[in-house]
Amino acid sequence: MIKVRIISPEAELFNGEAHAVFLPGTLGEFEVLDNHAPIISSLGEGLIKLRREGRVETIKISSGFVRTGRGEMTVCVEL
Repeated sequence: MIKVRIISPEAELFNGEAHAVFLPGTLGEFEVLDNHAPIISSLGEGLIKLRREGRVETIKISSGFVRTGRGEMTVCVEL
């Protein structure tokens, strides 16, 4: 499980764990799993998909960026 925190200027949108996170990168969608190599990436318009306990939760964003490392992920977004 990867620890995920998703924030916007207005509110904290998610703070918990997920098995996998799918992100709308500016060059295309990509997936992040636990122990992913550290990255910083920009995000474009689309859906963040969190795979948790056999279900998928989604958050629609217009832009943002993500930072991963050490089993943790922080995503800053504009809605």
